[in-house]
Amino acid sequence: MFNKVLIANRGEIAVRILRACRELGLKTVAVYSEADRQAMHVRYATEAYLLGPAPSNESYLKGDKIIEIALQSGAGAIHPGYGFLAERADFAQAVEDAGLEFIGPKPSAIAAMGDKAIARETMMKAGVSVVPGTEGTGNLSDEELLKLAPEIGFPLLIKATAGGGGKGMREVKSLDEMPVALQSARREAKAAFGDDNVYLEKLILGARHIEVQIVADKHGNVVHLNERECSLQRRHQKLLEESPSPIMDEELRAKMGEVAVQAAKAVHYESAGTIECLVDSDKNFYFLEMNTRLQVEHPITELVTGVDIVKEQIRIARGRKLSFTQADVKINGAAIECRVNAEDPYNNFMPSTGKISHMVLPTGPGIRVDTGVYAGFEITPYYDSMISKLIVWGETRAQAILRMRRALEEYKIVGVRTNIPFHQAMMDSHRFMGGQFDTRFVEEEFSLEEIAEGKETFPEVAAIIAALVTHDQTERAAHVVRRGDRDTSNWKWLSRWERLSK
Repeated sequence: MFNKVLIANRGEIAVRILRACRELGLKTVAVYSEADRQAMHVRYATEAYLLGPAPSNESYLKGDKIIEIALQSGAGAIHPGYGFLAERADFAQAVEDAGLEFIGPKPSAIAAMGDKAIARETMMKAGVSVVPGTEGTGNLSDEELLKLAPEIGFPLLIKATAGGGGKGMREVKSLDEMPVALQSARREAKAAFGDDNVYLEKLILGARHIEVQIVADKHGNVVHLNERECSLQRRHQKLLEESPSPIMDEELRAKMGEVAVQAAKAVHYESAGTIECLVDSDKNFYFLEMNTRLQVEHPITELVTGVDIVKEQIRIARGRKLSFTQADVKINGAAIECRVNAEDPYNNFMPSTGKISHMVLPTGPGIRVDTGVYAGFEITPYYDSMISKLIVWGETRAQAILRMRRALEEYKIVGVRTNIPFHQAMMDSHRFMGGQFDTRFVEEEFSLEEIAEGKETFPEVAAIIAALVTHDQTERAAHVVRRGDRDTSNWKWLSRWERLSK
């Protein structure tokens, strides 16, 4: 049984895993690129080792180097987090071959479900409905995909068979767009996951993106932790998630949970994973893919169920049984997660780089911030633009929205532009408050400018007030209260005078 864990990742997820290890009394090993030398996860770990230059293919994607460091440091297990090597069956197998524990599913499960094309075939054999698309598990050439596209029908999606997070994904509306989109998707998939294989999938319009969290141990126990609503996306990248979903009823929740458990059992799954589905307007759902890793949005499930998913992953890897049963899983309240990214929402969400000169994190009841940055940390162009995840919990969805509004107002980041204004506008959107949205809502119907209409602003007045407040605070700080000429307080002087008067 291992007592030291190497975290093969960076940013907020590396810090999240480090904290779980610390609470379990485990020593930790961090790895970092030259760009992350001063990163928070490097400071938090028991020990840290340099991987290589900033580009991920020269650092965080170097599986052999990571395993070498694990053996050198005496770590008994490797946690991959999400992204990078998390869904690489060959890396998981190499970890096992080196005599280390991979904190995640078995290589066979990753191969069966981590590859989206194989996962589709597996689910179809199990009798689960899937989104129409290319069938088979082999690598298809561009010419073969161009021939199959008209049969599937447009619009459709080109999707990387490896990884997730919107990487290697392109929407295509006509055959003329496909050659360029295919090349672009393959390049991005290769850079992100080291695998450029892609497949095609029909784009279902007006659908909701719902995913079900599952956890399974080495003893055959599989439990689902209910659903997450992930429909608010831009360019197939999730921006905001919540749990439970506003459209869910008990019957649909039970059906989707049953399918998720069935999918996990079909590949003898272990550790944490997620079954992603599309739900149409008639509440018919289709299997989309399985993420054989920890999800970015796992904190909202933790808040509404009380289950620490990362700790469960570690316990499972150590051979323990699940600490709860399906009957123990209850939904308590509502949770919302906003992904705070270094990007400009007023300039087509262009990435923003630079040094964070000042940062104030929101606090208070029901607020959690998962981050891997601090004031003075530099946001570079080499990795994902996410700065942090702001998560709130409320007894009801309405309370969670109000709490998120307050938290976003308190959150201050100076030095780089962020998408906090986008999230603030979303919290004010009547469609969001009413739960009336789908996967196309952000790109086709949501506008920051429309939300801002009717909110008259006076920038000149605000600037004058800010200057006056700053001046007043400076004056207060500089004011020195000098000690009086008397040798004692006025109260004692009064007491002396009263005695003399008697």
